[in-house]
Amino acid sequence: MSKKTSYLLGILLTIIIGTILYYYLCCKSHEGDTNTTTNIETVVPKAPEIKNPTKNDFSIIDSKSGMSFKTNGNFNFNTSKFSILNPISAGLNSEVKKLTNYLNNNSNKTIDITGFYTNAEENNSAFPSLGLARANVIKNYFITNGASSKSINTFGVANDSLVPNDKGVFFGPVTYQLKTMEDGDTSASDNLSALKEAITADPLIMHFEIGNTSINLSPEQREKVANISRYVDKTDNTVIQIIGHTDSKGDRASNIVLGQNRANGIKEYFMKNGISESKIKTSSKGPDQPIADNSTKEGRFKNRRVVVTIN
Repeated sequence: MSKKTSYLLGILLTIIIGTILYYYLCCKSHEGDTNTTTNIETVVPKAPEIKNPTKNDFSIIDSKSGMSFKTNGNFNFNTSKFSILNPISAGLNSEVKKLTNYLNNNSNKTIDITGFYTNAEENNSAFPSLGLARANVIKNYFITNGASSKSINTFGVANDSLVPNDKGVFFGPVTYQLKTMEDGDTSASDNLSALKEAITADPLIMHFEIGNTSINLSPEQREKVANISRYVDKTDNTVIQIIGHTDSKGDRASNIVLGQNRANGIKEYFMKNGISESKIKTSSKGPDQPIADNSTKEGRFKNRRVVVTIN
């Protein structure tokens, strides 16, 4: 074999060996990666879930007698509001009157009204929850149709499953339950006695900064409002007594007027929250009944107060 032929064979052998090594060292290591670009998952943003508005119809059944009260529709409310939206349907109004007659003709029957609210709503009422405020105005609607407040109990419960419509209206955020009091059951009167004792022992007291008439109740104060309202609903000849007090700055006559104005302001606030005007009396003691030293700023603040109790 000539030298030239050996040289060409060497070159050919080198090419073959190089090709084999390239295949095993390079191509084999990337097997399975050929679809790298095609396997990239494209993330498509999901459209927001559209929830249908919650709609609860007016439906009540007396489990004892089988008597039922039903109609399409219910009491409706705007988001974060406790005023009933008008108009109220003729069917609902008719069933309320029928239920009122049933309650009045059966003294052992009571109805629980439970108003619902969501935790996303703002409570601007005087009550511990927006749900209780809603139940309270529905109670008042029953009363205007002839029902006795003694036969109605009100409650408030959070329910975050409620969905308003696109205008922020909740359709029927309320449920009802008819109950029958058994003979000899004294739990209602016992609870009422305990409630009276709690109210008189620890009345609702609101203090005022000079020139500030805004009302911003704490959770504890809202609970007291609810208890006071509940008690006067269940008793005859009991009224809410609102008494205005002032510090000793200025003359007595002006302070008597100031104390009365503060008491009247709380009365109007209660009335806006569905408490009947006929259940409220106001008066003023001005500077005559201080509970702290008027010579100090802290003492004067304590004396500028309105006391709400029952009488």
